[in-house]
Amino acid sequence: MIIFMTGYHLPSRPGNAIAPARIAVILVTILLTLVVAARPAVALEVGPVPQAVQDRFLPEGDNIVVRPWISGLEVPWSLVFLPDGRALVSERPGRIRLIRKGVLAPRPWATIDVRSAGEGGLMGLAVHPAFPGEPYVYAMYTYTEKGETMNRVVRFKDDGDTGRFDRVILDRIPGARNHNGGRIAFGPDGMLYICTGEKYERKLAQDLNSLNGKILRVTPGGVIPPDNPFNSPVWSYGHRNPQGLAWHPVTGELFVSEHGPSGESLVFGNDEINIIVRGGNYGWPVVAGAPSVKPYRDPIIVWKRATPPGGITFCRKGPLSHLENDLFIATLRSDALIRVKLRRERDRYAVTAIERWFVAGDVEGRYGRIRDVVQGPDGYLYFLTSNRDGRGSPRQDDDRIYRIMPRQDVSYRNR
Repeated sequence: MIIFMTGYHLPSRPGNAIAPARIAVILVTILLTLVVAARPAVALEVGPVPQAVQDRFLPEGDNIVVRPWISGLEVPWSLVFLPDGRALVSERPGRIRLIRKGVLAPRPWATIDVRSAGEGGLMGLAVHPAFPGEPYVYAMYTYTEKGETMNRVVRFKDDGDTGRFDRVILDRIPGARNHNGGRIAFGPDGMLYICTGEKYERKLAQDLNSLNGKILRVTPGGVIPPDNPFNSPVWSYGHRNPQGLAWHPVTGELFVSEHGPSGESLVFGNDEINIIVRGGNYGWPVVAGAPSVKPYRDPIIVWKRATPPGGITFCRKGPLSHLENDLFIATLRSDALIRVKLRRERDRYAVTAIERWFVAGDVEGRYGRIRDVVQGPDGYLYFLTSNRDGRGSPRQDDDRIYRIMPRQDVSYRNR
């Protein structure tokens, strides 16, 4: 075992009442922004958007229907499916919940002692690629030790209705109230990839001796792979607060969603989708947007207006055939599930369309804040709401997991 020593965008929806708890969050965020802005100035070069298309609003989505699947969750963060049809969902206060045949088990599959404050707590889940031969489920969470806030990746052994702690995979990743990253996933190479935020200490993102503001890569047992670029867990750097990991179904390239600045150097927005390469430097806190400044790598999508992303996934072959190979992005403040159509052109991707589902303009979306989106073994898409995280407006029975099905499937079943 090898042991090594996250941004918020202010909600503004005209016509909606703001609860006292949300007012408190807004005031704290304003104070935090002022503190960040008051720090010694760091030059931040802001570039344009790289995509040639405008976002289009599709409140009903594209030839799909949405059905509730699971309700009554508390700030769900990550959803994974096991090969036998079971599913696990993490709740930020520290519970991993079991779903069997579409029913939420009353008792947690596992409970973890976490520091659930701000954006910290229990976050990402991942399933060992050789499961059930290697019956392990991985989790990333925030904790406190001797007054210090840290993040840790551990793994559990599946015992059916419960999970049993097995071992620590990566420890003492410095954490904070915000900007912890938290998404974890296994790549097609069998390695575990880990998103870490720069915990509002911008310089850490460029510091190769720090694990913050990085995409990390380790073996399933937590060992540094020999082909990592810096003889450390670091795979790429210059990240602010990465939130989603997904590999293209055809090319195998790694896409990552990332939060842009929320007041640093008086810059807002500039949320990103990046394509990650081994050893790549993605520019934070030197650049934002796509300024084409060497040696930094530009994103393929930038939203100038705050569109803080969560988890991402590609839609693979299955019943949603009209969405095949499209990228889906859960978004928080913007309340949208975003669909991105891509076309491969020689050594690059062209973004041919960006659709914002379930929202129409600057109004509250149909489902509220969306934290994660994944594809299930049935080929349907599933997304998690995050309306009970202190920044949303909870509806009855929130938080929920919803299932996206093709309209023709539902029509056939209703005959």
